[in-house]
Amino acid sequence: MAITLLNFINNRNNLLKKMFLKIKKIPKVYWTSEKPHNLKPKFSTFFFLCFGLMLFGLGEGLLIVSFTGASPWSVLAQGISLKVNLSIGTITLLVSIAVLILWIPLGQKPGIGTILNALIIAMMIDLCIKFVPTPSNYINQLILAILSVITVGIGGGIYLVSNLGPGPRDGLMIGLQKTTNLPIAAVRSTLEITVVSIGWYLGGTVGIGTLLFAFGIGPCVALGLYLVDRIFD
Repeated sequence: MAITLLNFINNRNNLLKKMFLKIKKIPKVYWTSEKPHNLKPKFSTFFFLCFGLMLFGLGEGLLIVSFTGASPWSVLAQGISLKVNLSIGTITLLVSIAVLILWIPLGQKPGIGTILNALIIAMMIDLCIKFVPTPSNYINQLILAILSVITVGIGGGIYLVSNLGPGPRDGLMIGLQKTTNLPIAAVRSTLEITVVSIGWYLGGTVGIGTLLFAFGIGPCVALGLYLVDRIFD
């Protein structure tokens, strides 16, 4: 019994290590596009791109609906808007443009996925806010926040594997990972923690959901990549 339990613990630790510590590149499966700037991808590639982005946007919307705090990049937009007297939407657009500019020294180039990232995620957030009610008690709100972070991570993993161009934030993550050769989970978590810290300093609203997103999105994206690799490899 003791040996069986020890083997289970060792196997679990090895699994976590594979998912969160050793993933340093985006896996390729049969529906991965050969070129990120493919303007005529096969149907399966386009389907999984859109499906992943829908999950990503659903997760972002659920976090807002949970009423436990916004995602780190929204906190940043809130903080900046308080200083320059522009709307959060305008600031979000300007931040996205600034992030895309940072792609240049990192050698990243936009693709179909980059454009659809903005369109589909925005649509899913609006639909989620319109049709999903906020839970009536705090425990359910917290559970919804946790599920939202997992959903964003898995959705992010799916659409990144499609290789049709990452969104602004994910492109920055990939470029920094290639430059530093650090694990994807570490790079993404560092980005989110840095962004939310700046946003909070500038006056943005931070809640428990924000912290869950900041610390959990890196491992959840790594989980999404791992699951896609295991299921479709």
